[in-house]
Amino acid sequence: MRETSKPTTTKTAAPIAYRGGGFAPKPVVWAGAALLIGLLVLAEIGTRTGDISALTLPRPSAVWNTFVELWTSGLLFKHLVPSLTRLAVGAFFGVLAGVAVGVAIGLFSLARGALVPLVAAIFPIPKIALLPLFVIWFGIGEGSKYALIAFGTFTPTVVATYGAVDAVDRTLIRMGQSFGLPWWSIVRKIVLPGALPGILSGLRVSLAIAIILLVAAEMLGATYGIGAYILEAGSLYDLERLFAGVTILSLLGLLVSWAIGRIERRFLAWRS
Repeated sequence: MRETSKPTTTKTAAPIAYRGGGFAPKPVVWAGAALLIGLLVLAEIGTRTGDISALTLPRPSAVWNTFVELWTSGLLFKHLVPSLTRLAVGAFFGVLAGVAVGVAIGLFSLARGALVPLVAAIFPIPKIALLPLFVIWFGIGEGSKYALIAFGTFTPTVVATYGAVDAVDRTLIRMGQSFGLPWWSIVRKIVLPGALPGILSGLRVSLAIAIILLVAAEMLGATYGIGAYILEAGSLYDLERLFAGVTILSLLGLLVSWAIGRIERRFLAWRS
């Protein structure tokens, strides 16, 4: 008997939808707010029932009332405006110098050979430990605070910037050279746009460090400022005021992160 072969059927795989942005995570805005609200509700219930001691954690409602008192009395702006000024001035000069030095290291061999060992030597130094030295150099006024914040943001910005420049696809640079583009056009149209994502990612870290150093600087010789407010509350063991100050710092960090996100969406739309 001759066997008859059965016709084979081939299954075609379902097409995979192409996504121009790659494996980009979708933003879930409500998740963070839901988690925060849940933690606040648990803290409120725990402090009201006595499961959480009021000596270790204040009630979130009491912290909110303290924040409202700060707002209505005008003390919030007396502390917030000097802090924002110090943060803006110090971070501006630190980031500006850090980006300039980082780009120079990424583009010029002489700058890389001279500056990378220096940056590697000063990067691990705790910047808070240098505050007394800055006070000796610049006085106990605003100069030492600006200098500490600028120096603290300078080194991480340098490292992030020259790392981002090194990560730019060299094929694109060679392509620009093959088309006869001048050196400055390659830097302006290929290197800097390609390095911008890494620079902005490093900027998030640098500004977070700037906020930490702002608090440390204001705890020494400052009458007004979020750091001075937290120091005063801690010395009086006033947990409501202490947590209100910490909450202001958290909101400031969220504001900085939101601003950098807006910059990324504005200048990095080409990645999607």
